[in-house]
Amino acid sequence: MAHSPLSFPRAAQAQITRANQRDLFHVSSLKEQAEIVLRSWLGTRWLTRWDKEVDLVVKLLYYGLSVGRAVQTLGEEYTGIWQHSAYTGQTPSKASRIALILLPTLPSYILARGDTHIASLPPKVASALRVLPMCLEVATEVNLAAFYLRGTYYDLTKRILGIRHISPTPENPRVRPPSYSLLGILILIRLLHRLVTYLRSKLASEKSLGKHSVDETHEMFIDDRLVSAMLESADPESTPAKPAEEDENTILDVSSMPTSVRVGRTCTLCLEERTDSCATECGHLFCWSCIVGWGREKAECPLCRQGLSLTRLLPIYNL
Repeated sequence: MAHSPLSFPRAAQAQITRANQRDLFHVSSLKEQAEIVLRSWLGTRWLTRWDKEVDLVVKLLYYGLSVGRAVQTLGEEYTGIWQHSAYTGQTPSKASRIALILLPTLPSYILARGDTHIASLPPKVASALRVLPMCLEVATEVNLAAFYLRGTYYDLTKRILGIRHISPTPENPRVRPPSYSLLGILILIRLLHRLVTYLRSKLASEKSLGKHSVDETHEMFIDDRLVSAMLESADPESTPAKPAEEDENTILDVSSMPTSVRVGRTCTLCLEERTDSCATECGHLFCWSCIVGWGREKAECPLCRQGLSLTRLLPIYNL
């Protein structure tokens, strides 16, 4: 006689953790292979421009072909666990599977892509959208801490939808499963530290509000141009690549330079000859649009990983 899903024991914490780690590995490997193919076909600049779309499509394909078809992911197959609904005791419904695919991927993608358009929204809406990613991050960490303490719902989305994991391996009453409670406690301590740090910084900012209001009237200029205006006008995603010979922000006669010299002017982000050259605080040279696009995603130099501040980029006209 066939067993109902409720007759199977819950999956152990170690099984769920390993399954998620395995899935992340396969998604990362699939994305890496896709990037290699797309880079060889369309070039590095195209890949840099559409990196988020590639990441989104890879995740939708991986989870759509597994979760969407009500079969195990590679990670779940590796550890021998299955998903089932805590509400119905059956395989998750089609609507739940669709939500399980879209909720972890689409909101983060929309927030990342809409970051450049937030400034045009009403102040209250813009402020709420800027805080939303941090709120989602904190909620994810709280859920992870609860998983390490209680052993269920590794993902926040699964907790919302009530999707748990079951295992065909019976529990051994003579063996005590490993405890991950310490990890949950450490995550809670880290969250408490972040809360205390945030409250202190907010209190300090309120005390120095008058000083900040005076400082904000002093804008930074480079060659009689506002740095803030230069950063806002830089849109690496819509800016087409231009030949180095057409670079107006250099005093060099690029067309008369020998090939051996021009090879050394390659931007390590787009792998093309630099245009609108600028230097970071650590001394590395990039195209202006390339490093601004990178800095909006990661506040570190792509070469040496030193902290990167876009307001401290220095345009270079003779290199």
